[in-house]
Amino acid sequence: MASSDASASTSQFAAIGLDLGGSSIKYGLIGTDGKLVEETFSQATTPEGAHPDDVAQVMARIISQLQQLTGDELADIPVGITVPGIVIDGVVHSAANIDKAWVGLDATAKFSALLGREVSVLNDADAAGVAEVYAGAGAVNGQPIKGSTMLLTLGTGIGSAFFRDGVLFPNVEFGHLEIDGFNAESKAAARVMREENLTWEQYIARLQRYLSHVEFLCSPDLIIIGGAISEDHEKFLPQLDLRAKIVPAKFNNAAGVLGAAQRALHPGN
Repeated sequence: MASSDASASTSQFAAIGLDLGGSSIKYGLIGTDGKLVEETFSQATTPEGAHPDDVAQVMARIISQLQQLTGDELADIPVGITVPGIVIDGVVHSAANIDKAWVGLDATAKFSALLGREVSVLNDADAAGVAEVYAGAGAVNGQPIKGSTMLLTLGTGIGSAFFRDGVLFPNVEFGHLEIDGFNAESKAAARVMREENLTWEQYIARLQRYLSHVEFLCSPDLIIIGGAISEDHEKFLPQLDLRAKIVPAKFNNAAGVLGAAQRALHPGN
């Protein structure tokens, strides 16, 4: 990153979001207005194997780069980190596309010590949900909508997050529901459309079957569809027949960063 000549004060920035994926770590600063500071949003390559110690080193460099970019110390800025796995009270209980050394790790304690600041850790789909519910498609006038909201990210798999009146029920795994004898994401994730050369009509039929089952199980009032496929939402969302209102996500690649930073600001939510 090139250094900026801006001499912004620390008060302009509220939190750092770090979104860990198998191939990249997306990151950015959140301003005191709760919005992503666009010029700080970027990504770094996830170290091979994604061992926690190696990831921490990359994240430390990212924070240093953000400091150089903004001309700010950022010493007192909290950090939110997403992990592609189940996270309970800061402890990681599963690991998808990252080193198995994460399993059983108290990531909150470890990364707080390694990064020298307050750190919050949560599941990556939960983070995307937090972003949408507090500032995106699930919010009205900056407040979470009343009722039950579900975020589903359709990509390589199906990520999910579930909220009631803005309160997160963490680590729901609706992508792994068994439907018609199959793991749901093996039939309805966005990747299968490409891998099986499905038409939109064929994929919509699969998505309808999946979403109807999800709706039967938990009766959400609002379903938010994220993932890259949501950019083509006009091609499939209007064709779905559900009781719940269904809308595209507002944030795509930035959702995890925003949600992680929001959790850093409000660790109790």
